[in-house]
Amino acid sequence: MAKFIGAHVSAAGGVENAPVNAHKIGAKAFAFFTKNQRQWKAAPLKEESIQLFKERCEELGFDMNNILPHDSYLINLGHPEEEGLTKSRDAFLDEMQRCEQLGINRLNFHPGSHLNKIPIDACLDRIAESINIALEQTKGVTAVIENTAGQGTNLGHTFEQLAHIIDKVEDKSRVGVCIDTAHTLAAGYEIRTEESFQQTFKSYDNIVGFNYLKGMHINDSKKEVGSRVDRHDSIGKGVMGMKLFEMIIKDDRFNNMPLILETPIEDLWAEEIEMLYKMR
Repeated sequence: MAKFIGAHVSAAGGVENAPVNAHKIGAKAFAFFTKNQRQWKAAPLKEESIQLFKERCEELGFDMNNILPHDSYLINLGHPEEEGLTKSRDAFLDEMQRCEQLGINRLNFHPGSHLNKIPIDACLDRIAESINIALEQTKGVTAVIENTAGQGTNLGHTFEQLAHIIDKVEDKSRVGVCIDTAHTLAAGYEIRTEESFQQTFKSYDNIVGFNYLKGMHINDSKKEVGSRVDRHDSIGKGVMGMKLFEMIIKDDRFNNMPLILETPIEDLWAEEIEMLYKMR
């Protein structure tokens, strides 16, 4: 079974360090930030960094299909106000272009928030429009929408909302979804038993479609089902139980895509990756 498990690793000192950091923990996939995620603007990628990144990925055996960068948390593609929206769209395009430069074929992002200022559907339409703008100006990079816990005014916490966005994206071949296990539970989808797991993913398939699944975030959760609170925990240390992770690892529907840990204790990543591989 082709499972590609990794973690969201540091790219401190340059993007070329991300594959090295991933390799150190026994990862076969990885996520990272292509720029400082707490700043709107960053210096362009250096040619030297781009080359080194590509060389190291090849050298260390990382396939581009198993690399899932995350955009900045500042970006809100559904921002209700013109200034915030323009800033977010510019920053998102910049991140898509960085992926293009690095030869990476997908970028993961949180869809956006209505901030109690516009209706939900209007915000979802705005997110889709933001995606369309970025896709028009880039090539080869898929915009991968992450499902959210639904904290505050964050959208993307129901499969219907994800489907709404995808429906309005013009180029369906370049839009996808990343399912975060902790967010799924917090959003109100029970996934911890065989029955509820099958039911939830059947529902996902019916509403969104497995053809859109481009990656997963494998996290335990500190918060219970339906809490709408986004708090990750280390595997087996939260409210999930181990069965969920075993079901994902043994399910062929989650093959050949990046399965990324965003668990809070970095020192445990190597151990967690090994433990997940052993579940096969």
